[in-house]
Amino acid sequence: MRQFPLEMHHVAPGRVVEWRLRSTAAEAHGPDDPASRKASFNQDKHFTVAEESRAADDPVASWVAVTFEVTGPLDERALAQSLLSFVQRHEVLRCAFRRLAGEVACEPFAPDSLTLDPEHVGTFEDAGVLSDFLVERFKRSIDTLSWPLFIMGAVVREDSATVYLAFDHIVCDGMSMPIVAREVLTAYEGLCRGEEAELPPAPSYLDFAEEQRRRYLSIDASDGRLDYWKAFMGPSGEFFPRFPLDLGVEPGRMYPIVNEASMLLDAGEAEVFEKTCLAVGGKPFMGVLGSVAVCLREAGGPGVYRGFMPVSERGRSTWTNSVGWFVNTLPIEFDASPGRDFAQVMASVRAGFSEMMTHLDVPFVRAWELLAPEEFAARSWPYPVNFFSYIDMRKCPGAERHDDWRPTTHVWSARANGACSWFQRDTEGLHMNSIYVDTPAARRTMGDFQEALRRTVQDVARSGGFRRPVALTPQRRPVRRTPLDVAAFARRG
Repeated sequence: MRQFPLEMHHVAPGRVVEWRLRSTAAEAHGPDDPASRKASFNQDKHFTVAEESRAADDPVASWVAVTFEVTGPLDERALAQSLLSFVQRHEVLRCAFRRLAGEVACEPFAPDSLTLDPEHVGTFEDAGVLSDFLVERFKRSIDTLSWPLFIMGAVVREDSATVYLAFDHIVCDGMSMPIVAREVLTAYEGLCRGEEAELPPAPSYLDFAEEQRRRYLSIDASDGRLDYWKAFMGPSGEFFPRFPLDLGVEPGRMYPIVNEASMLLDAGEAEVFEKTCLAVGGKPFMGVLGSVAVCLREAGGPGVYRGFMPVSERGRSTWTNSVGWFVNTLPIEFDASPGRDFAQVMASVRAGFSEMMTHLDVPFVRAWELLAPEEFAARSWPYPVNFFSYIDMRKCPGAERHDDWRPTTHVWSARANGACSWFQRDTEGLHMNSIYVDTPAARRTMGDFQEALRRTVQDVARSGGFRRPVALTPQRRPVRRTPLDVAAFARRG
């Protein structure tokens, strides 16, 4: 399982059917509904931005989607039942969001009030036309300010089907997507056998949000738990670590995006890369992060890496099987100065990561609000921010069935003012997905950066370290994506 643009995903033509979720009790809830609960900090900020951008006629939108395969003729009734059971199981998916007394509230609908209405959307005979349709469908059908906050459908063929679910970010994160695939398919396969699927407990994300707000809503900027953030900000007082390379953006302006992905290491190279990292006391994600830091430095960035890193808040067991936005974002800093070899950079990454992990307490949005209130009032991050994310998909729920189900994750954002990169490890290797501003400078910079990073991690796998210079220059032509890159993704469905 990996993450890459929906436009790169080859879905065979077929008949498209969708299931529309509705609540028979929706009109019965008034503004004083006692079932309403408070949104999490992530959800509150996301909803507020959606409100403000709508009022300014400047829409901001994003979605997270998952697709997976069903082999054999599709039992549409069984799939519909498995989709409904999935929504009923996760309270956050049954919630409508609205502003109530100045705060963003979640209004959960009762599970037994929900029903699905099937809708035949159309039949597509051309894969390209189908792909364009799905991309536009996801963009136009999901609205943060309107319930339901996701769509569910399938492309049905005689002997197979591709199932898709796309969600507004307010109800889920990237780690929720493997959960979606496992639960829907496990329930579907059980129904096809005439059995009821047994699924592990999945506590409500609303309980998580309630506990989070109880613990952190009352803190102020003098709270000692913010000292790590303050130290990171330093004398300059910058809350956001700047992306150190030129992307050609103007202050205060948002841009259309480029969404691209490619393979950095194949399965064999990724295995050797992991062993090389372990040999010097690190982990694979540390090796990738250290390589990113060295490439940025060689391209003209500083020797000390400073960036944001998302960290899962699911814990080791409590929220493992729950759908929701369980992501905190923390700053990380480490030394990748010239002259340091791979082992030294890895030791620095390990020390920086260990320090970061001792300061998980305060939610990112709360720290942002308290320490950078002027920037918090804006609808986006103030400038291009250095951001790094890594997930080992082989450790996700249901990973043992990924070869059968062929799940893929897709993310999209309407606009951006910087660059974000996500790295995934799966059974086929190490992959990179980046979303960045669509400017000539950004295309050059990110193309060169991706190629330099590919060479660097390959060198680590082949020689055990940073073997040769990885310098980049802004004048280099953008890297051409070869057909082989796209084919590697297409093989996963």
